[in-house]
Amino acid sequence: MPVAASARSPHHTGRRVAVAGVALCDAGTTGPASTQTARAETARAEAATPYALHAQAARRALADAGCDRSQVDGLASAGLGTLAPVEVAEYLGLRPTWVDSTSVGGATWEVMAAHAADAIAQGRADTVLLVYGATPRADLKARRRTADLSFGARGPLQFEVPYGHTLIAKYAMAARRHMHQYGTTPEQLAQVAVQARANATANPEAFRREPITVDDVLSGPMIADPFTKLHCCIRSDGGCAVLLVAEDRVADLATEPVWILGSGTAVSHTTMSEWEDFTVSPAAVSGRTAFAHADVTPHDIDLAQIYDAFTYMTLVTLEDLGFCAKGEGGAFVQDGRLLRDGALPVNTDGGGLSACHPGMRGLFLLVEAVRQLRGEAGEGRQVRRRDGTLPELAVASGTGGWFCSSGTVVLGRG
Repeated sequence: MPVAASARSPHHTGRRVAVAGVALCDAGTTGPASTQTARAETARAEAATPYALHAQAARRALADAGCDRSQVDGLASAGLGTLAPVEVAEYLGLRPTWVDSTSVGGATWEVMAAHAADAIAQGRADTVLLVYGATPRADLKARRRTADLSFGARGPLQFEVPYGHTLIAKYAMAARRHMHQYGTTPEQLAQVAVQARANATANPEAFRREPITVDDVLSGPMIADPFTKLHCCIRSDGGCAVLLVAEDRVADLATEPVWILGSGTAVSHTTMSEWEDFTVSPAAVSGRTAFAHADVTPHDIDLAQIYDAFTYMTLVTLEDLGFCAKGEGGAFVQDGRLLRDGALPVNTDGGGLSACHPGMRGLFLLVEAVRQLRGEAGEGRQVRRRDGTLPELAVASGTGGWFCSSGTVVLGRG
């Protein structure tokens, strides 16, 4: 099997690297409250600070792995504090000797996982914690922030900001180009949202679980043509953590390890005028690198977790990772292919479109991929191969900015 071969000879020159523990926070997992208990749980979750979410996720990931805090000698964190990850390390009571604060948007966590895996393989760290938490929904409700997201107006962005070229407008423009060039339809893009929601219906931790139809997506309020509201990710609070360890520590784990088999990173552009092709994302580079390092192909993959701030992201990333040819993404996402029991289960927790999206969602992709590979997804949403066995290989691909950056990680059992 490709997994066994890759597990014996990963692309790292030193030690193999395993995911030892994963965890989600409580915040953001309760959708629109319909009962008094649910309303109380939501209120408690919204009262948590981002630092508290980091701590909860870290404790749970360590417990999942059966590791003690004192064993953590590496920390990867971004998005919180003036001196991230120094402030997070202090809050968690850690004194890491290896740190990473790379921040490239939603792809941050796949890029950090690649960095951490290389550091562990080379002996620069033994146990690395990747941790994230954010409260944009609670902040908006408490009026600590506005609904608008600004990346500033300095540097290259000064040439676009004066014209109101927002983040969503950039994605919408790219989607329109794909529609023009390849005949992709609004209905096909809507299928991405419909199937993500269908996956979320079986996930008790998903923020939105009520089923939707293509007509629901198409008839919603227009946000940025061609995106209506349901083409866009939800706004939620949330946090999670992933613990990576060296192979010599696997024997002490509380759970079966999931191995990092390969990774790849890439950046593309900041200004739209420097993006050579709106229909190609940097996942075309990061994915090719990750699959080559893992010595597998897209056809070997059992499930995919893909960054989905907008429906177009899922479609074009599937193309760029090689699951279908360029321009064929529209047809590929039809006929239930992305469902938990479809030909290629994608975003099996409901993704950013339905499950959870507190900001830089990339770490959630790794958590869900690991849970599925371990067989821990739960009744009604666990992915299985056609012969009834658990999946062997998964890919997590994060995207940052407006297709500015990409990180892809191949994970496997065995």
